[in-house]
Amino acid sequence: MAQGNSLFLLGELIAALENLERAVALYDPQKHRAHAFVYGLEPRVFCLQRIAWALSLSGYPDRALQRIGEALASAHQATHPPTLAFCIAAASSIHHQRGEWTAAQQQAEASIALCKEQGFASFQAQAKIYRGQALTTQGQGEEGVALIEQGLDAARAAGAVLFRTWFLSKLAEACRTTRRSEEGLTAIAEAIAIMEKIGERFFEAELYRLRGELLLMQDASNTSQAERSFRDGIEVARRQSAKSLELRATTSLTRLTATQGRRDEARAMLAAIYGWFTEGFDTKDLQDAKALLDELS
Repeated sequence: MAQGNSLFLLGELIAALENLERAVALYDPQKHRAHAFVYGLEPRVFCLQRIAWALSLSGYPDRALQRIGEALASAHQATHPPTLAFCIAAASSIHHQRGEWTAAQQQAEASIALCKEQGFASFQAQAKIYRGQALTTQGQGEEGVALIEQGLDAARAAGAVLFRTWFLSKLAEACRTTRRSEEGLTAIAEAIAIMEKIGERFFEAELYRLRGELLLMQDASNTSQAERSFRDGIEVARRQSAKSLELRATTSLTRLTATQGRRDEARAMLAAIYGWFTEGFDTKDLQDAKALLDELS
């Protein structure tokens, strides 16, 4: 479990999955469920959540949804409130990755309610960030950004460092949605600085993609810088076998390339990564990619 989690944070998704799946196979509830009261979280739930995240990033969004469902079922059986709060917030993040904003908001609000009842400040901060992003994507930009910032401030006050790159990416994404390019670029710069300092790289490709999108929003003439960011994101995603993040970065690069009159080149690069997928065709990223492919046909 510990090795799988460390590998996940480093962006080594395949090795992380191998270790985490092995941990689930080794799990014996009679022996290991009590570990929740020693280490803070029930180990099977923790591993299943990380497996779901790794699967989501690796290009298996349907399998990720199945695994987070297993995690939630185990969390309800564990009778360990911190594990349940953690897992419900994690489920929100999986729905975010799939573009299912209503479900993401519902899970985030359920986690917030439990955290308030039990006094779990750290998990409540995370859930606020997920709720804020869900609100932002559903047209409540001001409230959403404010919630994300509150969550980030609370996490910072608690001294939390792990996953700050991930949470800052949520702020950057919300800033892009609300057309606050300067704030978004500041959040990305902070996230990249933290990433370089501590080696937390599981969302590295998306940081570069968001930087490219925000650069174009800041000034439409920033095409060369944006293209470099998109290509950096694609390169990192390929190295990490993060197919979902490769798809996102390629979709962004395809849109930019198409505006430069290179439609055939643009369509070919997007078709190649889209053709890799075997599931998740009802998710937002794959639907967006398919719509762009159709537009370029």
